[in-house]
Amino acid sequence: MSDLSPFPRYDTSYTKLPERFFAQVAPYGASEPRLVRLNEGLAEVLGFDVTALSEADAAQVFSGNQLADGSQPIAMAYAGHQFGGFNPGLGDGRALLLGEVIGKDGKRYDIQLKGSGQTPFSRQGDGRAALGPVLREYVVSEAMAALGVPTTRALAAVTTGDPVLRERVLPGAMVTRVASSHLRVGTFEYAAFLGDTDKLTSLTDYALERHDPGRRDEERPALALLQGVIERQASLIARWMGLGFIHGVMNTDNCTISGETIDYGPCAFMDGYNPAQVYSSIDHQGRYAFANQPPIAHWNMAVLAQALLPLIDPDEEEAVRLAQSTVDTFPGHFQRAYLAVMRAKLGLVSEDAGDADLVKDLLSLMAENEADFTGTFRALTDAPLQDAAVLKHLAPDGTDWLERWKARLGQEKTTAEQRRSAMRTVNPSIIPRNHRIEAMITSALDGDFAPFHAIADALASPYEDAPDDGEGAQLALPPAPEDVVHATFCGT
Repeated sequence: MSDLSPFPRYDTSYTKLPERFFAQVAPYGASEPRLVRLNEGLAEVLGFDVTALSEADAAQVFSGNQLADGSQPIAMAYAGHQFGGFNPGLGDGRALLLGEVIGKDGKRYDIQLKGSGQTPFSRQGDGRAALGPVLREYVVSEAMAALGVPTTRALAAVTTGDPVLRERVLPGAMVTRVASSHLRVGTFEYAAFLGDTDKLTSLTDYALERHDPGRRDEERPALALLQGVIERQASLIARWMGLGFIHGVMNTDNCTISGETIDYGPCAFMDGYNPAQVYSSIDHQGRYAFANQPPIAHWNMAVLAQALLPLIDPDEEEAVRLAQSTVDTFPGHFQRAYLAVMRAKLGLVSEDAGDADLVKDLLSLMAENEADFTGTFRALTDAPLQDAAVLKHLAPDGTDWLERWKARLGQEKTTAEQRRSAMRTVNPSIIPRNHRIEAMITSALDGDFAPFHAIADALASPYEDAPDDGEGAQLALPPAPEDVVHATFCGT
């Protein structure tokens, strides 16, 4: 609406694709929308005039009650493999792409409303979102951004004034999500399922233009796109592994072409290190356990390759050969990215053939002692001057490993202070601890949003030393045994 001048004008390039890829849908809106939090820093990058934006106008637009200029809300169609089983009819069941904007940084961004009501893809769901999952997505996605992980972002959270029925009646809410795009592996699966090569070509051309413009003119554009996604996903998963992050639901519809983390449902950061750790309440077989994330991402890349086969080469055998050889590059890309992440966490700049074993042996010690993942690596930033802090996590068994690490550090040309300073930029002091997130949600359900704002504020600077008191201090502490969170939920 033209009278909402604080809002940038939206555009939607995605609607230039064939109509089968989306459905035009009006958001349900909200009876009594109230702004819980606006991400002002992100809003400014996107071109919002934060100084002129009232809470009332923000609540109206970020609840779908009013549409900004140029907004043509659409629900995107896609398919996906969910826990290994193919479902051709997924799509945005409770989300609407409000539009796209060109930010002040010159980049194109999707702005999506999540929890906005039913769409043609809702599959008998109500299309709504409850308050708890909205606050979780806001906090964890913004924490990931502050940690330097490619991710969707949270622009705003609002309460709707409308109840949502899950296991019980809960207050409704919406989150406004920002991404460099919402293209997924499942989007390509959907295009392939349609059996229309022209539609698959249109989608591939669009994805290249959006995320890999430098690869558009290669001899085999679809293969070039596949290679780009593989490299981005390998780098992304390596970053997850370096932070103890468990996504929880790595279905192909939650695997982006951009290489951004998407869908913060049953996600969690590990406390005590356990490679077999699972948090998702519906992952009964441990398919998406912490240590399984790299091979699952590899599997997802094979699914993308399968969808792109008709465009890779007209000869099916040659297309399969080329696709397979490209997918086979994933482990190498991941291992290089992962070792780079872990070397940085250990203060290593140069490369040594023994680094992989040094990392592996440390993680084995951590698993044996159920050492706090974040706390152990943060303690290492102050070692070897304070070995006791490390041994608190690794017990006496860690002494030999510490001596090996010190010997490896002796090969470096950096000073102790340079090493410490660098390590403090990759080993966070605070993370979104699961028990603190649950406590935050409980408070919000009782009408107290102070813990939510305190956690969001503290996590904006996760690499700084935790304060002596307050929410930041609590986020730096692992949970007491009685506070451990064993399962997380998607909220749908």
